[in-house]
Amino acid sequence: MRRALELADRAAAHQEVPIGALVVREGQLLGEGWNQVISASDPTAHAEIVALRAAARRVGNYRLPDTTVYVTLEPCTMCAGALVHARVAQLVFAASEPRAGVVCSTCSMLDEPRFNHRVQWQGGVLAAESSYRLQAFFRERR
Repeated sequence: MRRALELADRAAAHQEVPIGALVVREGQLLGEGWNQVISASDPTAHAEIVALRAAARRVGNYRLPDTTVYVTLEPCTMCAGALVHARVAQLVFAASEPRAGVVCSTCSMLDEPRFNHRVQWQGGVLAAESSYRLQAFFRERR
């Protein structure tokens, strides 16, 4: 998660919301990313999506079984759906997102029994550090 926080700092340095993510399998980094929606003019360039794309390119497959995604903020609907479609095994996130988080804040999307894949998840890892970055970023913009 510390690496994800470093990636969040990279996003903030580019005037993007400070969110970072990485994809790991058996201790090996497969892909990483940070929010790039503004700089890439791409509404799908969330940190998780950027990291999943990098990992998929690296392994040559859109399926990423036996991987863990670390991200500094609870995923939104788009990102949670991508985790399911990529067959990610586990999600670890830092801060909860009370407005748009769909893992445990607004709903329990990853626990939905109708999906053909389940992503195990854990939240709250280094949550205070992630929350501080997000609060400072938005405070600076007001």
